[in-house]
Amino acid sequence: MNHVEWQLPPVELADDDALLRAVAAIYMDSYRRHFADGLNVNPRLPVETRALRRIGPWRLFLLLTPWMLARLLFHDGTAPIDVPAEWSAATRGASDDVGIGPAVSFTLMESAQKAHLNHHPLLGHYALQPLVLAMERYTDADEVFAAWDTVIRTRDENMKRMNKHCPMQKEISRREFLSGGRRRAQD
Repeated sequence: MNHVEWQLPPVELADDDALLRAVAAIYMDSYRRHFADGLNVNPRLPVETRALRRIGPWRLFLLLTPWMLARLLFHDGTAPIDVPAEWSAATRGASDDVGIGPAVSFTLMESAQKAHLNHHPLLGHYALQPLVLAMERYTDADEVFAAWDTVIRTRDENMKRMNKHCPMQKEISRREFLSGGRRRAQD
């Protein structure tokens, strides 16, 4: 597979608020043109962005649409993602569909990430991680974000609880691994 260069957003989207406004406008337009009559679309939900943060050279934020909740990731430089030739800016041209592109893997904060490569002529390349695709049951944006907050809290609680049990497991596993053998049960 031939790999090509990552296309950055235009310089005017280096401003965080400008990027958020552009993404919301593009996804709203996509909703009107492609998704408004879809079966799995919830017309009660708006298109909006929330929770922008910077992690190193990445800008991440949540995007809510009537058809999904997703995390979008924009890189300030050349992202550590291989761009297949068929997803080059030149090949994509003026194509402004904002569906879900090919699956890609990369590392963020020493954690392996999976996402979908996307491209839009007004945004450049970016990664999209779908979080929720069944939007029918939600009555409004606040309900969607409250549900996502519950998911995050549950994950954090599970990680905290696991850490209480993990030190012993890590210590045993490390000793067993480094010694190359098994520990004998002690009476």
